[in-house]
Amino acid sequence: MERVLGLLLLLLKLVHASPATPEPCELDEESVRCSCNFSDPQPDWSSAFQCAGAADVELYGGGRSLEYLLKRVDTEANLGQFVDVIKSLPLKRLTVRAARVPTRILFGALRVLGYSGLQELTLENLEVTGTASPPLLEATGPDLNTLSLRNVSWATRDAWLAELQQWLKPGLKVLSIAQAHSLNFSCDQVRVFPALATLDLSNNPELEERGLISALCPHKFPTLQVLALRNAGMETPSGVCSALAAASVQLQRLDLSHNSLRDTAGAPSCHWPSQLNSLNLSFTGLERVPKGLPAKLSVLDLSYNRLERKPRPDELPKVENLSLEGNPFLDFESHSEKYNSGADTTAAPSSLAVGLLGTLTLLIGDRLFV
Repeated sequence: MERVLGLLLLLLKLVHASPATPEPCELDEESVRCSCNFSDPQPDWSSAFQCAGAADVELYGGGRSLEYLLKRVDTEANLGQFVDVIKSLPLKRLTVRAARVPTRILFGALRVLGYSGLQELTLENLEVTGTASPPLLEATGPDLNTLSLRNVSWATRDAWLAELQQWLKPGLKVLSIAQAHSLNFSCDQVRVFPALATLDLSNNPELEERGLISALCPHKFPTLQVLALRNAGMETPSGVCSALAAASVQLQRLDLSHNSLRDTAGAPSCHWPSQLNSLNLSFTGLERVPKGLPAKLSVLDLSYNRLERKPRPDELPKVENLSLEGNPFLDFESHSEKYNSGADTTAAPSSLAVGLLGTLTLLIGDRLFV
């Protein structure tokens, strides 16, 4: 949040330099990447000026609370005289880590960044506190391509996504939410994501299949093509299929790797998305190919599971690209090939046996032909 706050304070003329405090920001030699560490008890926010010419900015707050800035920042100030300056900034990627941030400051920063060319925003290890008024105008925030959230808690609980969405323009294409405190969205408040192509809900082990149904708000992701659910508490492919059907999402690629999956033979049949052509089931502990997979796939990844034998064709969907590496049966086959690649010990006698047989033949011959 520090980079955002530094920029916000700069634009609102609320930054006061502290010469006695070491500058917390560093700009690389190419002036492309700038990183700031504002974990000092009395950080020098004016150091953020150094990042004004960087395209990639990373801010670290050291877990500090930014509540005290509410008395110094007017998040609804008129930005008219600063708009041209903000538009001229080369900022493309912003990462904010480790801070306790009031909602008013977060959304105020997004309002400022709405005039910038910011494309990628990452928020990590943040606690967002309090509430804020809705934006005066729709989609007043940045026109992001990618938004990544990791271990971000929100005071507004299940309504956080709907509130955050109000501060983003509708062009978001990639949304990643990891270690979330709540994915049980208030779907009636969530707007449609008209351009979202990739949704990554990986590393949410408590999500599970029931939570997935709540997270995939029906009809809110009409252009979704890729869904990643690595380490997300998924239990069966058929259960995931049911959740996808309930949400009416038409995926092309689904990643279920790094879940402890099991086969549910006899489970009710489910219709997978008709466009689904890539399914990743690697590192899921499967001992056999699950039943009920899509009938046809371009890519099926079953690598690094516990398959004890090579799957039969009738157990597999029609697959153009099948990955089976890292399964036990391959180690067994490799061992067998190495064992069988040597001399056939049952058909060819050893050199010692040949020698003994020749000696015996000579002895017998000497006795027979004396």
